[in-house]
Amino acid sequence: MLRRDFLRLTALTPLAALSVRSHAFPVSTGRVVGQIPDGRPHRLELKAHSFMLDGKPMQIRSGEMHPARIPAEYWLHRIRMAKAMGLNTISIYLMWNHLEREPGVFDLHTGNRDFVQFIRLCQREGMWVYLRPGPYICGEWDYGGLPPYLLRKPDIRVRNKDDPDYMAAVQRYIDAIAPLIHSLMAYNGGPVLMLQVENEYASFGHDLDYLKQLQALWEAHGIRGPFTISDGLGQLQQQHTYPPGTALGLDGDTDFATAQTIAGEAPVWVGEGYPGWLTHWGDPDFQRGDYVATLRELLQQGRSFNLYVVHGGSNFGFSAGANAKGDYSHFEPVITSYDYGAPINERGEATPDYHAFRALLAEHATQPLSDVPAPPAAIRFAAITPVAHASLWDNLPAPRAAKKPQANELLFAQDHGLVLYRRKIPAAAAALTLDGVRDYATVFSDGHYVDYVSRVQHAKLRAGNRVELPVIVDGKTSQLDVLVDSFGHVGYGQAMADRKGIVGSIRLGNEEVEDWNVYSLPLDEGYIRQLKPVVSEPSRPGIFFKATLRLDQLGDSYIDMSGWAKGYLWVNGQLLGRYWNLGPQQRLYCPASWFRLGDNELMIFDLHQTVAAPMHGATTLHA
Repeated sequence: MLRRDFLRLTALTPLAALSVRSHAFPVSTGRVVGQIPDGRPHRLELKAHSFMLDGKPMQIRSGEMHPARIPAEYWLHRIRMAKAMGLNTISIYLMWNHLEREPGVFDLHTGNRDFVQFIRLCQREGMWVYLRPGPYICGEWDYGGLPPYLLRKPDIRVRNKDDPDYMAAVQRYIDAIAPLIHSLMAYNGGPVLMLQVENEYASFGHDLDYLKQLQALWEAHGIRGPFTISDGLGQLQQQHTYPPGTALGLDGDTDFATAQTIAGEAPVWVGEGYPGWLTHWGDPDFQRGDYVATLRELLQQGRSFNLYVVHGGSNFGFSAGANAKGDYSHFEPVITSYDYGAPINERGEATPDYHAFRALLAEHATQPLSDVPAPPAAIRFAAITPVAHASLWDNLPAPRAAKKPQANELLFAQDHGLVLYRRKIPAAAAALTLDGVRDYATVFSDGHYVDYVSRVQHAKLRAGNRVELPVIVDGKTSQLDVLVDSFGHVGYGQAMADRKGIVGSIRLGNEEVEDWNVYSLPLDEGYIRQLKPVVSEPSRPGIFFKATLRLDQLGDSYIDMSGWAKGYLWVNGQLLGRYWNLGPQQRLYCPASWFRLGDNELMIFDLHQTVAAPMHGATTLHA
């Protein structure tokens, strides 16, 4: 079962329907008055089914947002939005692969990676922090937050205490960030109340000792909790992966009575309550939710909760993840926007849900709520039409010889982007069979476009089988090119070896084709920087287009890509993310800080377009 399936079943269930069972155990309705992270030591304890802060009952009213999905310039604004809604806690994921892209090479400071600064801003605004540092987080993020470099080892077993390579990497990660987190714990004068151990592990495995080892790694650095887990109740009942003494967070469930029989005396709370939902490429529309009734009941009963998410942000760059079944079929990549139907939308505006939630939270507040911050400025701009700048086919690096197709991670240590398979083929007319395309391929014969194969759209490929295409031949030897684009790595469930490129075979008729020249095209900064411009108008798909946008004022904008097919968009060298006319998303969010006054460079790489389409700036995600 996919994550969206098993959690969606209960994500929007009104708590009122379960209110009788939910009172089978006593729940404190007391509220901490005036307790904020003030730089002095505070202690959160797990006592008699309740959270106790400095000996007084506390209702954690948390909303989740992720520093990695928000430009650092907007961190303070988003925190203040959550506070003004009436929350007292900010929940955050730390994405391991955002902090360590290559083994042992950490970046904890540039851009939106300085999570210590984010947490200090929460403290400055009087907000507690619930920290979810992984190592695995899911979150619809590429590979669930795990670094894709792990996939360069053919036999890696992630989320497994018995794999020495995986556990060594986890140890390195925790060794790097734990000393920073230690000083941020509430008992050391910081705002961090509690840490989560891994995430939704019962939906993956059943080794309780793995979770205990992770907890021990934190404790070895002096981080003594309290700790919590977050998972589906049915999965916990089946896998028996509740670490004794931790708080039990329910994902999309409100059956507190049953959960309490697992947690004993420890508190049971809503680890993830869903006011909205994730959207995949190919969904008919953006997902929405209705959480008002559930939130009303949680507040009336004094239940602690974490809204997932109060603000989603954006999957900039290559960070969007994907879902799939355990056999890698039914692949569902996540769109670039992580708006999520959240009460604070992608660019920081209050939605109708925000005001409804705020009214409920105000009824249960001990003091007036702060004013709602104004949203950041937004701009429109008139349509501009890019021109051809460079051709992928004129910018191929030196190839590597490969007898058979092999995953990008194993062949090139390449985590994202494109790869090209090239070979001369005989004149015989035969169907081309592609097996194991991950995730989208365009096929050319002698430079002429033949067709495409999509892991999302083609039913046979979705089911894990081969897809056949005709090959154009004209009675002579032809050059076959198979250009493969990738989405994010699957980050949930059992399909945790979702390597990219071509992971099966290529056949002509009944014969497997071997001896390929393979080209690594990662679309990273180094590759983009060295592009050689075109000298004449290219006619073959695989073109980089460029436009100059002149601005005399700055603000957020949504760049409309509805006239384009499938590809990537950069603004002043920053990769906004993927676009695809499959929808439902047609506009990509660009924060004001990525623009500049005067001339701005917009670059587009499109897999199908040979003629540029106009593009304009709007102020909303939706048309």
